[in-house]
Amino acid sequence: MNTIPLLTHGDLSAIFAWRPTGPVSVGAYLADVHALAEQLPATGHLLNLCHDRYRFAVGFAAGLLRGMTSLQPSSQSPETFRRLQADYPDLIALCDGTADTLDLHRFDFPDQTGQRKSPPGTAIPHIPADQLAAILFTSGSTGLPQAQRKTWGKLVRNGRAEAVALGLDAKLHVLVGTVPVQHSYGFESTFLLALHGGCAFWAGKPFYPQDIAAALATVPQPRLLVTTPFHLSALLASGIDLPAIDILLSATAPLSTGLAAEAEARTGAPVLEIYGSTESGQLASRRTTDGAAWTLLPDVRLEQDGDDTVACDGHVEGRIALSDIIELLPDQRFLLHGRHADLINIAGKRTSLAYLNHQLGAVPGVVDGAFFLPDEEDPDGITRLTAFVVAPGLTARQITVALRERIEAIFLPRPLVLLDALPRNSTGKLPRSGLQALYAEKVGHGRS
Repeated sequence: MNTIPLLTHGDLSAIFAWRPTGPVSVGAYLADVHALAEQLPATGHLLNLCHDRYRFAVGFAAGLLRGMTSLQPSSQSPETFRRLQADYPDLIALCDGTADTLDLHRFDFPDQTGQRKSPPGTAIPHIPADQLAAILFTSGSTGLPQAQRKTWGKLVRNGRAEAVALGLDAKLHVLVGTVPVQHSYGFESTFLLALHGGCAFWAGKPFYPQDIAAALATVPQPRLLVTTPFHLSALLASGIDLPAIDILLSATAPLSTGLAAEAEARTGAPVLEIYGSTESGQLASRRTTDGAAWTLLPDVRLEQDGDDTVACDGHVEGRIALSDIIELLPDQRFLLHGRHADLINIAGKRTSLAYLNHQLGAVPGVVDGAFFLPDEEDPDGITRLTAFVVAPGLTARQITVALRERIEAIFLPRPLVLLDALPRNSTGKLPRSGLQALYAEKVGHGRS
C-alpha cells in the first residue's frame, strides 16, 4: 500500500503553528492529534467546524488517523447542516465554539491543545495515498452544493505544488490567513502549506484591519498574508500601520492591477495571486503587477477542445471542466478572458446565483425572485448583491430574516427590492439586460 506522511517535517521541535499562547511544535501537534483521535467516536464523516485554525488542523489529522473523511461545506447555515445530515447521517460535528449545530451529533473540542509533549520515539504517521481525506462543497448549475472528493495523495501534491510555485520550498514563511480554513483557498494556502510546504501558520482568522495587523505583529518574519481582494482593499483603506509583510497572496476573485500596485507600494511585498476552483484545486499563480498571464503549478495540464478547457494531471482529481474562457500560451502559461457569470466569490466564500435563487424561492410567501450581481463598478472588485423579489404580504425584513436561516450572512442581498413582477421574457427567462436596467432604476441612482 502506498502511504504518505502526515507532514513533511522531520524535526519534532520545529514550529508548526503560532497561537495566542505562543508557538506549537510539530511534536506537540502530533501529541494533540493522537489524543483527539483516541476520543473521537468511530464513524465515517467529520464535519470540522473549528474556527481556530490550529484546532481545525488537529481535528483534520485526527480524523485521518481514524479513517474519517472531513466534510468542508462552503456554508455553515442551518439549511446546509440539514442537507449534510440527510446525506451523511453518520457525521459528527467537531466544534470549538458556541455555534448552533441544530440536532447534529456534536463533539466539543477538548482543552489542553498545544500543551502536550510528544513521547520519545514519536514518528510521523503515514496515511494511505488513496484514502478519501476530504469532501469540499461548492454550488453547481443545479443550485445545490456539489461534493468534490479529495484523496490524501492529491492533497499532498497540491500543497507541495503551491509551495514550489510561491518559492516557499526555498524560504519558509509564517502564514496569516484572513480566509476560513474550511474553504478551498484557505484550506490549501494555509493548512496544506503547513503540512507539506513546511510553513507555520497563525491559528486565528483575523477579519478587520486592526486584527490583521495585530496577527502579523504576533508572528515572526518572513510573513505571508493569505487574503482576498475584499480584505486587502479594506486593509489598505484603513490607513493603519502594518508590520513588515514579505509576501501578499490573493485569490477568490481577480485582483485589479491598481490595488496590487498600491499594496506593493505600501508594504514593499510582492503581490501574488492563485487561480483555481473547489472542483480542480489551485491551478496557477502570477504576480499581478507583472502582467495578465498565469503560470500553471507543477505537473498540472490544461487541454482544450474549442472554447472548452479541462484541467488534469498533477494534483487534479480526474479531469475537471473549467468554467472560464482561457487562451493557452507557450511555457505553461495562459490568459483568462472572463468567468462563468453564475459564480460568485465574496471575501473568500464561494457560491452561485443558482443556489441563492434556489434558497430565495424556497422562502414561504415568495412568488418569484432573483439575485443580481450588477456590472462591476468598484475597481477593486468588492461586490454587493441585490435581490429582486415578488412576495405579496411580506416585508423585505421578513424575507431577509428567512434568508439568514438558509444562506451565509455575507451573501444576504444589500438591498432587497420588492416588486409586483419581474421582467421575464416570453420564454420565462430573466435576461441580464432587463435585470441591469431594473437595477439602474431601483438601486443604481441611489448609490453615492
